Order: sequence, then C-alpha cells, then structure tokens
Amino acid sequence: MTQVIWIVLAVLTTFTVGYVGYSRYLTQFLELDDSNETPAHKYEDGQEYVPSKKPVLLGHHFSSIAGGAPIVGPITAGAIWGWLPALAWIAVGNPLMGAVHDFVSLSGSLRHEGKSIGYIIGEYVGEGGKNMLLWFAFLTIILVVAVFALVVGIVFNAYPEAVTASFVYIALALAFGVYLYQLNGPFIPGTVLFVAGVFAGIWVGIQYPVALFEPTAERTADMAVYVLFGGDGSWVPGASALGGNTAAWVPVIMAYAAVASALPVWVLLQPRDYLSSFLLYTGVGGALLAIIVGTLLSTSAEPLTIDSSLGAFNGFWGVEGAGLAPLFPLLFITIACGTISGFHSLVSSGTTAKQLNQESDARLIGYGGMLGEGLLAAVALSTLAVAGFADPAGGIGAALPNFATGGGVILTSLGVPQAYGGPFMALVLVSFLLTSTDTAVRLGRYMMEEIVGLQAGETASGFDVGGGLRSTLGEIARGRYTNPLVQIVPAYLMVVSGQWVVLWALFGGANQLLAALALLTGTVWLANWDDNKQLYSTGVPMAIMVTITVLGLSWLAFYENLYQNILQGGASGAGLASAVVQMLLALVLIGLALALVKKGYDNVSRVRDRGTAGAVEPSDD
Repeated sequence: MTQVIWIVLAVLTTFTVGYVGYSRYLTQFLELDDSNETPAHKYEDGQEYVPSKKPVLLGHHFSSIAGGAPIVGPITAGAIWGWLPALAWIAVGNPLMGAVHDFVSLSGSLRHEGKSIGYIIGEYVGEGGKNMLLWFAFLTIILVVAVFALVVGIVFNAYPEAVTASFVYIALALAFGVYLYQLNGPFIPGTVLFVAGVFAGIWVGIQYPVALFEPTAERTADMAVYVLFGGDGSWVPGASALGGNTAAWVPVIMAYAAVASALPVWVLLQPRDYLSSFLLYTGVGGALLAIIVGTLLSTSAEPLTIDSSLGAFNGFWGVEGAGLAPLFPLLFITIACGTISGFHSLVSSGTTAKQLNQESDARLIGYGGMLGEGLLAAVALSTLAVAGFADPAGGIGAALPNFATGGGVILTSLGVPQAYGGPFMALVLVSFLLTSTDTAVRLGRYMMEEIVGLQAGETASGFDVGGGLRSTLGEIARGRYTNPLVQIVPAYLMVVSGQWVVLWALFGGANQLLAALALLTGTVWLANWDDNKQLYSTGVPMAIMVTITVLGLSWLAFYENLYQNILQGGASGAGLASAVVQMLLALVLIGLALALVKKGYDNVSRVRDRGTAGAVEPSDD
C-alpha cells in the first residue's frame, strides 16, 4: 500500500523550490526596500497601525489565514476525486498561485498606505470599480463569518475538551498583551511562560470538557462533560438542523468575534495570534514530523499507509455517493484555502499591512505564510489517508472529526496517546477558526470604513447618531463597535436556517472569485507602476482563477439549482427558496467579476498603449 509520507515529501519539495527561488525573484521584482517607511510607522496609532516584530506578525497572519477551509477542502476533495488530484493542486498551485497572490496583495497594500485591494484597484479603474470590489469583499466576509462560526460550533460539539482549552488561551492572550505592551516585559521569557500556559490549557481542557447543552457527538457519550445548561437545547434557533449544542455555540462565537474585532490589536489580536501560532506550528509541524518518524521507525499505533477506502483517482465524476461532481472545475473550488484564497488578500491588505515593521518581512509573512497553509492542507489530506473516509457525501460534518481522529493516530508516532492527540488536533483546528473569525469581522469593518470614506488614522465609535436617517446609518456602518453587528446578524440568520451546504458552496465560489479579483488588482497596480513590468506572475493565475470560478459558479447556478432543484423538483418550500437565492447570488458574483475584469483589462491596455507617459508611481495615492 502507498505510504502517506509521499504526500508530505511532494509538498515539501515544491514548497522549498518555490520559497528559495520564486519568492526571492518576486522580492526583487516588487523592489521591496527596508529604507521605505511602512504604513505601520507612518500612521502608528496604537490601535490598528502598530509596528510588530516579525515572529509576532507571522503568528497573527498565519493564524488568521489558516481557518477551517484548508482542512475541510482537502479532506472532502480527496474523498470525492481521490488523493492524487487533491495533492497535485496543493503542491503545484500553492507556490505558483496562492503564495504569489498573498505576497503581491501584501506588497501592494504597503505601497498604498496599508489600504485594501478595493482601494488599490479604485486608484486605477475609478471609484465605481473600488466600490464594487469593496462590496464584494464585504459580502464575502459575511459568508466567511457564517461558515467559520458554524464550523467552530461543530468542533466544540464533537470535542468539548477544546472549549475549555480555547477559553484558557484567550485569557492568557489578554494577559500577555498587558505584559508585553503595558508592562514592557521581556519578550523571550514572556513567550516561554505564556506558551507553556497555552499547552497546559490543553490538559485542563481534557480534564474539564465543557458544553452548553448535551453534546450530540458519539464520542462524547461516555465523557464526563460539564454541561452548563440542562437538556438538549432543542429550543435554540437552528437546533433542528444542527443540534442544540452546536447551534448554541454559534452566537457565542459570533459575539466573541464582534467584541474582539473592536479591541485595539495589541489587546487580544496580536498576543492571541502569536501564542496560538505555537499551538498551530506544533500541530502542523508535529504531524509532519510524526509522519516521517512513524514511517521510518514504524512507531505509529497504526501503519501510516493510505487507507483502502481512499482511491488515488476516483474518476472525473468522483465517487457515486457525492453525486454528479466534475473534477474540473469543482476540485479547484472545493480546495480553496490550501492552494489559493481570496480571503487572504483581505488579511494581507487589511490587518497585516498595517503592522509590517519593514518591507522585507513581506516575503516570509506573505509568501511563506501561504506555504504554511499549504502544509496544513497536506496534513489534512494525510489525516484523511490514515483514517479513511467512507462517506464523502457527509461533507463538513464528516470531515472535521476525521481531522482530529486521523491526526491522533499520526501523533502516536511521537509517543502521544491517541486520547490526547485527538483533542489536541481538535484544539489546533479551533485555534485556526477562532482567529480567522474575529479577524474576518475586523476586516469587514475595514471594508465598510473605506466604503463610507473614513480616512486612515480616523476612528468612529458608532454611537454618535442623530442628524437624520442617512447620517445615523453611516455612523453605525463606520463605527468600530456597531459595524460588527452589520456582519454577524445576517451571518447568524444564514447559519440558523440550517442550509450550511449552501453556505459552503457560496463561500467557496465567492472566496475563489475574490482571489481572482485580488490578482487582477495586483496586475493593474504593476501595469500602472511601470509599463515594463512583466504581468505574467499575476496575470496568468488571475486568468486561470477567473475561468475556474466562473465555470464553477455556473455549474452551481444552472445545473445544481436551476436544473436539479427548480426544474426537476429536487427542492421544495424553504429549499426551493434557497435554491433560487443560490442561483441569483452565483449569477451576481459572475457578473460582478466579469465587469471588474473588463475594467482592469481596459486600464492595462490604455497604460501599455501609451507607454511610460501613463505610468503611476506605486506609492501615489
């Protein structure tokens, strides 16, 4: 049988070549220079613009971009089409497309005062293009918040140990922020102390698992779980579709994200992401090391070979249980964040660009951070290979426990008991998700602030209402305390509808389309910067992603919804209404993307036609 180590070796090889070679070329191509003043120094305000140490910012960036998608996507795609197509897309697409996307988005934002990709493209194609992209990004953020909060609820239900451990490390992060920024405590001793506390929190979680209502996961049946409220929570909105405990955690996670997004970055975001990054590095790095050690020394509790239930290639249409699902283009949308993700452009040009200490840090944080996410995707695929996946049609609910179960088996190679390894991997997943969720809400606030015209360095509470309806709505939209409500309320309503499958499909389509638009933004910026700049590094991936995403969303709109659910009567009642909404949203996304591509193409054509006379310096506002 094929050994899992080949998955790891393939990814490590292509990623090493990409970072050593291609990222060095891109650094020179983008002319990164540490003598340039970064937005973090230029607009330092102690709130959003805060110069950060490279390891701290790498921890924040990696924690923010690495949500649940690079785990769920590879597991689901590997089960449907086979592990080989999934591995190929991760190993090749990440260094050539995803890492380039993140690196260019971060670098472009640095040269535009730390502004978002929407602002950047607006500089060159006009205010209309800017607002189109900002609104697209804002709506995508709502889908991200909905999906990630739901996934956290699913994991909390399956692994109540992760609940206690998560609260411990959030409390430690708050204390670490005070220690580091208010008390000016020494960095390295503080890191050692608080990181040790985070890992001790894992033991606390295993000893004292917590649930809001009786958890419904099978593995919790014999556990001594501390249930905070009696009963099964059947009265909680969404309980009929999700289960009472899962549904109850969703608003808690969203409320946490709203509060965390309004706090200054030094209070929670930076210290929590930095501390949790050690947890994440240990989970990803430990699993990779365990696969190598377990294969070479045969120390794993089970042979680290690819389970017989998982084929190398299951055919163009996938396995029968998943329905009619063509490998092209659906594989490339199912595996989003492990290879390329539009959400990363919002992080890179949102929080990260406002905290970068010097321009050269962008190589490790932007390009290297995306490779780190690719390693997470490889680990996820490896857990699938070890544990097997008999029910690919189970989707998100079946995929997530598989990550912890397979990861627990892999970690036995290093002598970690499976009873501890499984909950630890569940906590790793939750750590990714929590950081991504509240970062997403913060990014959504940035998007809206740019839409309503709030200038860099300005801030609004959201409570200064009055002066008419329009003024009041504008104040609420730009307010750091009120804007999160604009995001989490519709996100919550989508989750409790029970249509999580809809959310995942829309999230995947919107996310990949946003990646194409971010690459379009980078291409337009480079063309306007210097008419001699080559545009292949961003232009080719952009064209590929536009093609893949438009075809994927067309399949979702016309085949799955219009034909199957509407014309063939595959859905009725609320399901029929949902199908109509899905179809319309997919078509709107396609139209919006193609309109922006046309604007970008026209701009690049005009600049190249008139030569250097039309060039614009990259630092110009």
